[in-house]
Amino acid sequence: MNEHAVDPTDQPDQTEQADQDWWARGRHPVNVGQLVMGLAFLGLVTIWAVLAADALDGDALRWLLPVPWLVAGAAGLLATTVGAARRR
Repeated sequence: MNEHAVDPTDQPDQTEQADQDWWARGRHPVNVGQLVMGLAFLGLVTIWAVLAADALDGDALRWLLPVPWLVAGAAGLLATTVGAARRR
């Protein structure tokens, strides 16, 4: 091969270039699945800690347990919407 010839395998594709641009600006794309599950886990651990400390009784579980799932779902929708708006 000629030393001046360009090898097409040496060129980064567009997704690699986009990822490099994100990291160069000090930011990275949000993994929505990890965000949602992390928030849900954090919420469930918080509920467990509150119940373990006897700050609330067992009857509060009926209205407390859905809260982390709703918050995590709303955060996922927000992250998806904001991410889609930035790509436009």
